[in-house]
Amino acid sequence: MKNFFQFLTEAGASQASMQARKLNLKSDGHGGWLDSRGEFVAKTEKGKLKFYNQGQKAGEQDPDQVRTPANQQVAATQNKAPASAPALAPKAVAPAPEQQAAADGDTLTIVFGRFNPPTIGHEKLLKAANKAATGGTLKIYPSRTQDPKKNPLDPSTKISFMRKMFPDYAEQIINDPDMKSIFDVLVNADKDGYGNVNIVVGSDRQSEFENLAQKYNGDLYQFDLIRVISAGMRDADAEGAEGMSASKMRKAVMDGDLDSFRKGTPKQLDDGDVQTLFNAVRSAMEVKKSKVKKESYSLWEIAPKFDMKNLRENYVSGNLFKIGDIIENLNTGLIGEIIRRGTNHLICVTEENRMFKSWIKDVMEYTEVKMDKSQRESGKPNTLVGTTGYFKYAAKQTPGAIGTGSENLQSGGKAYAINFINKYKAKVK
Repeated sequence: MKNFFQFLTEAGASQASMQARKLNLKSDGHGGWLDSRGEFVAKTEKGKLKFYNQGQKAGEQDPDQVRTPANQQVAATQNKAPASAPALAPKAVAPAPEQQAAADGDTLTIVFGRFNPPTIGHEKLLKAANKAATGGTLKIYPSRTQDPKKNPLDPSTKISFMRKMFPDYAEQIINDPDMKSIFDVLVNADKDGYGNVNIVVGSDRQSEFENLAQKYNGDLYQFDLIRVISAGMRDADAEGAEGMSASKMRKAVMDGDLDSFRKGTPKQLDDGDVQTLFNAVRSAMEVKKSKVKKESYSLWEIAPKFDMKNLRENYVSGNLFKIGDIIENLNTGLIGEIIRRGTNHLICVTEENRMFKSWIKDVMEYTEVKMDKSQRESGKPNTLVGTTGYFKYAAKQTPGAIGTGSENLQSGGKAYAINFINKYKAKVK
């Protein structure tokens, strides 16, 4: 039977282990913890994690502590010394000239947004991002969500129009089906070796991205510095770029108002291109000028910011966004289950147990037709034909399938089909 001292010791070790797992740290087997790069970053002391300078080796003299994104996050959950206690100053180390040169180019500036459809307001956003990226790298990631109401254009069509509308940034606009959320983008940037990140967003989304990006720094990814930069104030009643939004553009399409739609496009886009974009959005929204009965949407469904009253009435009445529903945040791309309903916001948890908050105007119901997992739930296969999840499930059940990696999925399963055909030919011979 365990004595009380053993119980306390094991409880402390368990607490440190849980903290380490949350930060994706690996044990060295001797009370030390290594990050994803193999650096010794912490050790267990008195049941808690104690963090150290990068490069410190296990067994060597303890260095002065330096506050890093990882231990900043853990510090918020632990009882630290009173605020009046003196902080240990980090050692000042002058970097070598070649190291300083590398650090100067170690910042990635990111834009992640819906652009559905792209507008002159987005042009202002890209200009602000380009300014923030001076001396570094700029990457623009349009979201991957597509639906008739709030995101009518599919990713490839949207990106094609964006490159035509914003030619100065055509090479920086990334068409990557794996970059579905801001977390995907940040994790990828971390893997690419960037030490610092700028995220440029509209002023109305700055707080949301700031809280989310900082919250999981040291957990999903590790950056020395994350800055969320506002591209400027937005005013729905203002003229020009400051007042333009994709919501206004979608409303103009529903109203059949080409003139208002034209005001939201850059001047370099000629009338023919504007009409083509207008027609593409109208077609995707299933708005048809014919005797065929068209799909009917309420304003709060396609542009909620212009009809918050009806959106809220439907929400309060329980007609949408119920506990247990799966929703997608249209700003960040995060998908999660609703666990709490506020007066005008939702608290959600992703499949990976990442919590996030969303305003009801910024979300949509997540439909199963987009599922990309081979199983809908544990033990329940995805049988929705046309989804990548169905392909994964079918490939796993097929003897001789060559795999279900992204390289096969992105090619529409062509590699698998070719492999099957070759085997069939061999049998015929």
